[in-house]
Amino acid sequence: MEARMKHPVMILPDALDALLGVSKVARKGRLVPLTTMQMIDLRASQINGCSYCVDMHSRELKQDGVKDEKIWGVGAWRESPHFNDAERAALALTEAVTRLADRPDPVPDDVWNDAARHYDEKALSAMLIEIAQINVWNRLNAATKQMAATVEATASV
Repeated sequence: MEARMKHPVMILPDALDALLGVSKVARKGRLVPLTTMQMIDLRASQINGCSYCVDMHSRELKQDGVKDEKIWGVGAWRESPHFNDAERAALALTEAVTRLADRPDPVPDDVWNDAARHYDEKALSAMLIEIAQINVWNRLNAATKQMAATVEATASV
């Protein structure tokens, strides 16, 4: 498969700066653990079928010391023993916000309330911004058929 075009943020670099700025705001002050944010990115990317982001965020988690079993388990977090309750709440919120059109009540109260038990309003805000921004990246990548980097290309990074 080949990309349909250069990535839109390479054509409109101000968009790149804006999107990176959004991500920086979401992660400022570490209101949510970095690995939780990376799992949010990975799970949304899995749902959206964004191979570029699945590859990138899996590699980030591994570089940050997350065990392979946990990375592999993100797609089946409900049945995996590798996640704590706060991570499960973040992943459930990620799925609900990513799949807004899949149910009459896009973000059910039980999902919201569980997340709110583990995260305060600032942390919830950071997670919602993170979920929104990864969905933007996934949509840009999927629309233009951006490909995951090859192992050879990333080996030198």
